[in-house]
Amino acid sequence: MTSSRPLIGLTTYTSKNEYGNPVVALATHYIRAVLEAGGLPVLIPNRLREAEWREFYARLDGVVFTGGGDIQPEMFGGEPHPNVDGVDPERDALELPLVRAAAQDGKPFLGICRGLQVVNVALGGTLFTDVADQLPGALRHDWHEGFPRTHLAHSVQVAENSRLSQVFGESVTLVNSLHHQGIRDLAPVLQPTAFAPDGLVEAVELPGHPFGLAVQWHPEWLMEHESARRLFQTFVEVCRTRMNG
Repeated sequence: MTSSRPLIGLTTYTSKNEYGNPVVALATHYIRAVLEAGGLPVLIPNRLREAEWREFYARLDGVVFTGGGDIQPEMFGGEPHPNVDGVDPERDALELPLVRAAAQDGKPFLGICRGLQVVNVALGGTLFTDVADQLPGALRHDWHEGFPRTHLAHSVQVAENSRLSQVFGESVTLVNSLHHQGIRDLAPVLQPTAFAPDGLVEAVELPGHPFGLAVQWHPEWLMEHESARRLFQTFVEVCRTRMNG
């Protein structure tokens, strides 16, 4: 019997376990969010050769580009900054071409935090390597220390007639904020669809794509809010439609 759940790939990060052995891993909130939305999550390991990730990718009905460390600044001509952290070249080497494949093929994808930044860089955009230092008048965006990951740090203004506004059904929403980098120059093919009060782009969409959307916040930690649930549900439903062809 064929499962009715679409197969959703989630990108992972590279780390080491308590014994010092290399592992690929992912926070369980992403997995739970996809499951609760009706998808079947599967982790995409790093260190795949191109032929291997393409075979893996071909079996997926959608991809979630998850949060994590910073992208190598040299991948987008970014300014060096002492706060750049968690760089994982093997992850970049997988995710950047994976975004381009999904964009070209019309495979549904959802980017979250780092995932938004990966989408922008993969499609030709650049980043602030530290928003606080490089964006005049910037709000605080790195609410990591001393606050729960569910802390609603600021509002975002959602663009009218965007996919995101259709999902949320509202023009303003409150979000958590767990990043220190952000979009500087938007990739030419992307459309900005949400903004923080300081003007930082908080969401992007790929026009004409079945579901090419990325947000700068972490909705997987906000599943008690209807807007976060609807975002994952809508994404998974589009993946299901693709699966059923």
